[in-house]
Amino acid sequence: MYCDFFGFNEKPFTITPNPNFIYLSGIHREAFAHLLYGIDSHAGFIALTGEVGTGKTTVLRTLLSQLDPEKYRSALIFNPCLSRGQLLANICEEFGIQPAKKTGLAYHEALNRYLLEQNSAGRTVVLVIDEAQNLKPEVLEQIRLISNLETERDKLIQIILAGQPELEDVLSRHDLRQLSQRITVRCRLTPMDLHDTVDYINHRLKVSGCRIPGLFSSGAVRRIFRFSQGIPRLINVASEQALLMAWTRESLTVTPPIAAQVVAQIVAETRQGRGGRELWGRISRWLLAGKRRTK
Repeated sequence: MYCDFFGFNEKPFTITPNPNFIYLSGIHREAFAHLLYGIDSHAGFIALTGEVGTGKTTVLRTLLSQLDPEKYRSALIFNPCLSRGQLLANICEEFGIQPAKKTGLAYHEALNRYLLEQNSAGRTVVLVIDEAQNLKPEVLEQIRLISNLETERDKLIQIILAGQPELEDVLSRHDLRQLSQRITVRCRLTPMDLHDTVDYINHRLKVSGCRIPGLFSSGAVRRIFRFSQGIPRLINVASEQALLMAWTRESLTVTPPIAAQVVAQIVAETRQGRGGRELWGRISRWLLAGKRRTK
């Protein structure tokens, strides 16, 4: 489509997570540093929260990709809609643990042996549970019990609970206060500011092979920023549509009027009738698409 027109090697604003396009804003780098500190200091429990589309998965993928496999063992649980037993079995499967029997006790004992072996070998075991706001209280209690696996001087497993802001509400429940009190490192991703939004767009254009200076005018970027409020996936949605419109007009610049029209169409269609519901449904699916594809 527009790739040949603009000279792209690939589309710059797709939702599909692509390691080549990873951009860490100041906010993302700060969250990354907190996570790494929590892991290396063996904090035990770490919480990462942020709205849909703010880049939690990006930060987690970057973190896991940079953990030296010689020093760390890591696993990512993406489907939190599990029972206590299913979660324990899933954790063992992700770490490649084969219990003698498929019972809760056997899984628990096998996991404990595995953690002790890794600790003796000088490795840190990291468990990441994404979309943790959907975990049921009894499953969170199971996670707390897993965190009890420790030596006299050290936690055997570092657990990162990542999720939307609702996770904070879940953890504030009175019956989960023991778990909440164990979370010693907390970080929250907020939307990017205008400066980071400019760098984000330019970064993705550069990675895509763009050689057109000023393809997105500063005025266009400001309009996209106001619409997206600095949420990366919404920036992608608006930028993709802006490129399409510029292509249809044979314009080598995404001008402020083009960006303004794209934003106005998105907002108007979102608010109006069936078409708006369909568009908002597409946007919602785009926002969640990255999550599903990282499994």
